[in-house]
Amino acid sequence: VLSLGADVLPEYKLQAPRIHRWTILHYSPFKAVWDWLILLLVIYTAIFTPYSAAFLLNDQEEARRHHCGYSCSPLNVVDLIVDIMFIIDILINFRTTYVNSNEEVVSHPARIATHYFKGWFLIDMVAAIPFDLLIFGSGSEETTTLIGLLKTARLLRLVRVARKLDRYSEYGAAVLFLLMCTFALIAHWLACIWYAIGNVEGQRIGWLHSLGQQIGRPLNASDPRGGPTIKDKYVTALYFTFSSLTSVGFGNVSPNTNSEKIFSICVMLIGCEWGEGGHAGGGECEGTRGCHRPVPRCHPQVPGVCPPHLDPPLVVLQVLKGFPECLQADICLHLNRSLLQNCKPFKGATKGCLRALAMKFKTTHAPPGDTLVHAGDVLTALYFISRGSIEILRGDVVVAILGKNDIFGEPLNLYARPGKSNADVRALTYCDLHKIHREDLLEVLDMYPEFSDHFWSSLEITFNLRDVRGLEGGHG
Repeated sequence: VLSLGADVLPEYKLQAPRIHRWTILHYSPFKAVWDWLILLLVIYTAIFTPYSAAFLLNDQEEARRHHCGYSCSPLNVVDLIVDIMFIIDILINFRTTYVNSNEEVVSHPARIATHYFKGWFLIDMVAAIPFDLLIFGSGSEETTTLIGLLKTARLLRLVRVARKLDRYSEYGAAVLFLLMCTFALIAHWLACIWYAIGNVEGQRIGWLHSLGQQIGRPLNASDPRGGPTIKDKYVTALYFTFSSLTSVGFGNVSPNTNSEKIFSICVMLIGCEWGEGGHAGGGECEGTRGCHRPVPRCHPQVPGVCPPHLDPPLVVLQVLKGFPECLQADICLHLNRSLLQNCKPFKGATKGCLRALAMKFKTTHAPPGDTLVHAGDVLTALYFISRGSIEILRGDVVVAILGKNDIFGEPLNLYARPGKSNADVRALTYCDLHKIHREDLLEVLDMYPEFSDHFWSSLEITFNLRDVRGLEGGHG
């Protein structure tokens, strides 16, 4: 049983996945840092692209700086750097591993390229087109305005960002911060549109003319340098959109033309929908003190109970402690039903035994690259993989790849004292694991001796982590 040969561990599980040269692991530190860098560039794009298209392209001084070359326009230089970084990101995505539907890490370049082509390539390509270089030196005001609007295609990358940020929506503080940032970003976009409407119409009854009269800098068609500054116009536009979205509307900045009124109605509708959605999402799980999470984030199969991956185990225990003991057992049995029904060692157990085992199991969720067990750690639990892939490493060498339904740990019945791990255990993909501590398992089996023999005879540990060389303590 202590052997690590092919008779215990299937041969295919001893073969490390072949990583081609120049292939980047999706969970590597470099990819994590790069993703954060691209996220910052996307946030910059989401803020400055609409602002530049609405405010700067129509400003006389900025227009002259735009056409004089990249050397005298800092925004042009930054935009060029952003375009280059987005193009590099496309090349990196062509060499980054991914996880397929079978929870397998795919590292073959051809399969990676095909997957990327079918996925985000088109969006990334459109977002990376260097529109500034296409029109550099053209001198046409109409073309400059058109290209400025086309640059807003970079905002398509926000779709990818939203998808990646969804994992942080499991935490209440992160949800609040993301909602606040999204609200501010929407107000910023609407402020740019609000200014563009007043600037395009150019009517003397528009909000821009009213602003100029209020601050003593009236608009004058014969003097483009007159009128409110860019700072005055942006701050006023942002003030209007924030007050409209929050349904305050003091009236000191008001729509006057039909276009402005129609846009104001749309902004108010957006504000109403946002307020209702935030109020609906702010509900908490009733009947609990430890679970302060929006109701839609609670466990879909057990209403009102937040699953372990949304909160630390202590919080979940606090939630369960609020229920009667029989209900606690029913909930735990429901959450662990897949393991208890499909895993061979648990077949044939009585319902009482399964309920007792379910109360002892804990669910662990690990992201790619997370180390579950370090070499030298005391083996205090037995792990059952329900989703994902993990790798067993000794030093820098991968000695095994485990997947769904595999078990790792040590044969607890053979030793009186827990041993130490002979390898590192690291997640390759997002993994769900069920673990049960040594003392808890032995306690339940002592209460059900008729099931104990069947369990130990049916248990097949896929990878035995016990370090036999450093064994201290005898057999049990």
